[in-house]
Amino acid sequence: MPAEADRTLPFVEEGASTTRCRIVATAERSFREIGYQKTTVADIAKTLKMSPANVYRFFDSKKAINEAVVGGLTREVEALISGIAQAPGLSAAERLSQIITALHSDCLERCRAFPRMHEMIEAAMSESWEVCRTHVERIRAVIARVVAEGVRAGEFSVPDPDLAAACVHAAIVRYCHPVLVSQTPEAPVPPIEAMIAFLLGGLRPAG
Repeated sequence: MPAEADRTLPFVEEGASTTRCRIVATAERSFREIGYQKTTVADIAKTLKMSPANVYRFFDSKKAINEAVVGGLTREVEALISGIAQAPGLSAAERLSQIITALHSDCLERCRAFPRMHEMIEAAMSESWEVCRTHVERIRAVIARVVAEGVRAGEFSVPDPDLAAACVHAAIVRYCHPVLVSQTPEAPVPPIEAMIAFLLGGLRPAG
């Protein structure tokens, strides 16, 4: 059997799901270190002691690998805010405030600590990768759920909870969109605390 086949055989035996995870994890490490644009499929394959052709058995393009890495990051964010939305003992206002703060903090931290990863997410959002469109819809859905719960509890008073949630989501884009956060990471205007207070004021009953 050729030497190349000997090297790739373990990856075939371990299962497609495990191999895909290895590829994505390796790609993510490389993206963090040298950037997603400089990382090639050949680089990923070399690190895994695979052939590029074997990598393409699991991902049909470099873009597919990019999207898989971004997908992993977005799922972490979605899990974070879903946890806040379901946390016991919090009012709807507290949940919404914590969700908005968490979204901003996560984006800001990645911008500061992992600029190369942030660069890739900027590109994904700017190019409207499908994984990002899905992520945006899931964020909006979590916000809508919290607003609807607040309405049912009498904490919020809005005629259309879905529309109100869409307005909240649009208002916080400045604080959680990778491109906008990277432009002025130190001093968002207005401060996020002021925006949260303004939005909660608009959701609460008048008087």
